[in-house]
Amino acid sequence: MKQSNSHISGYRELALILLGLLTLTLISVLITELHFGALSVFVALTVASVKVFLVLLFFMHLKFESLLLKLMVGMVFLLFTLVIIITFIDYLFR
Repeated sequence: MKQSNSHISGYRELALILLGLLTLTLISVLITELHFGALSVFVALTVASVKVFLVLLFFMHLKFESLLLKLMVGMVFLLFTLVIIITFIDYLFR
């Protein structure tokens, strides 16, 4: 049976990530007040993507998982990105 190595994150590291997430949430709220025109959705999705990656890496401990699991999660995000791009292309040509 394979012995698993557990990783315990320190409170300081988690607190810094939490502060980063709160800052990015504040930026998300401020984006709604600023008008970027056609780039508003792109900027909002970019900030949301950064928040997702922080949660995945640190709170869900993907940072310490095997390469296969990291690749599988990466493929899911690649598929999601392609669906979003195709949706925007469809919207652009209507």
